[in-house]
Amino acid sequence: MPSASDDPLLAHADELYGLPAGEFTAARDALAKELRSADRDLAAGVKALRRPSVAAWVVNLLVRRDAAQVDQVLQVGAALREAQRTLDGDELRALTRQRRQVTAAVTTQARALAAEEGARVTESVAEQVEATLTAAMVDEGAAEAVRSGLLVTSLSANGVDAADVAAAVALPDALGFEATAREAAPTPRPELHVVPSPEPDAAALRAARREAEKAVREASSTVRAATQAHRRAERALERLRAAGLQVQAELDELRRQVAEREARAEELDDQVGEAEEEVEDAAVALADAEAERDARQTELDDLD
Repeated sequence: MPSASDDPLLAHADELYGLPAGEFTAARDALAKELRSADRDLAAGVKALRRPSVAAWVVNLLVRRDAAQVDQVLQVGAALREAQRTLDGDELRALTRQRRQVTAAVTTQARALAAEEGARVTESVAEQVEATLTAAMVDEGAAEAVRSGLLVTSLSANGVDAADVAAAVALPDALGFEATAREAAPTPRPELHVVPSPEPDAAALRAARREAEKAVREASSTVRAATQAHRRAERALERLRAAGLQVQAELDELRRQVAEREARAEELDDQVGEAEEEVEDAAVALADAEAERDARQTELDDLD
């Protein structure tokens, strides 16, 4: 497994790709300039490090700030790949459902972490983050790339062809490397200025209390109605998710069948080619035999 202690470039990359959004380029260039006098090759390697896309930065942040969530994603992915190898249909359907739920939940967590860092994650970027997490589930190489925390671009994988992880990481040695955990940057607390309040009036307090109690009753009624609406929406969402997972499982099965049919078609094409060659050889042999027969018949006719 690559180690930052054995590879200065990997150590510097680990530090740079763990920086807040917007600080990468300036920090990279400053570090390359600082290293140039002592180690020009290392400085050139640092300077060549690519700035991560927003989606890649969000995934790198998730890996460093919440490794447990990433481990959960990778564990479900390993189980899913094993179910695919063993063709365990029931397990595959259950894990496919869990995969969608886990990637959606972890993407939400990643957006929350990015918001804590002051970065806004659009729906488009969130889709790329979820696609990267899905790729890590279905492809072992993508899983290593995600765990490195050195992504420069998002990933995608269809479960059939291998993901292009080499182009998605900052360094070839990133595969097998595990990013260093990072705590959230402390948020400065604002100074509180205590302003003395005037002595409360008893009648005013009673009136304010009545208004507050009325507001609480109205708010409670609103909460009850919102709770019921929320439950209805959740049930509808679960039904839609279940239907979506069923369709996804059916699509996966159809893709598997298509792959089998394509392989069989290629095999039959090869057999047809061989059969056509045999027919051609047989036709040549037939023509030679007919010519030989005609020649002998001519000789016989001449004797008569």
